[in-house]
Amino acid sequence: METIVHLVSQMGKAAVSVIETAGYGGIAFLMALESTMVPLPSELVMPFAGFLTTEGKLDFKLVVVFSGLGSLAGSLVSYVMGRFGGLAVVRTVGKYVLLDEEDLETSQRWFARNGEMTIFICRFVPVIRHFISIPAGIARMDLVRFCLYTVAGATIWNAILAYAGYLLGEHWEKIHHYMRPASLAVFCVLLASAAWFFYKHVARKMLARSRATNV
Repeated sequence: METIVHLVSQMGKAAVSVIETAGYGGIAFLMALESTMVPLPSELVMPFAGFLTTEGKLDFKLVVVFSGLGSLAGSLVSYVMGRFGGLAVVRTVGKYVLLDEEDLETSQRWFARNGEMTIFICRFVPVIRHFISIPAGIARMDLVRFCLYTVAGATIWNAILAYAGYLLGEHWEKIHHYMRPASLAVFCVLLASAAWFFYKHVARKMLARSRATNV
């Protein structure tokens, strides 16, 4: 746990340095990373950007606009990875990471029914927002709808964090401290999901094979 805290601290310092050096471009770049599989929490980026608006170094509206554009850019990278590499990956290396085409079909059906709301809501959920664009691409969610709901969810979330940083001023770092319990809760949910996934794809199949062999 101490190592993770230290790593997050270093990431926060790096994010601050990028924003101070590159301004709006730095914000867009960091939020693009945050929207891919890079574990860079937006809670380390947007509150500091909001704090800088209190000092007149940045404009709040432009902070929100550039952060939204960055989130969309990073999400599109993940979407393209899923859309054009998803099926091939599942067919060639899926067995090594416990995935099969049945999972792909399930993902496609889910996004066909709930794609818009899933993309929108997951922009507010720690950890999950780093990965959600990939299954959307694998499921071939309509690109226009994907972009619209990604921009809507990401921009609202980024604006909330920036405004929190604006209100807290020099104490902007407290945001990440308060968000940590939520991140841990999501981590526990993901861990439970992984356990269920392991049972479905490994333990249950091994048990079935064992029974078949004994018969």
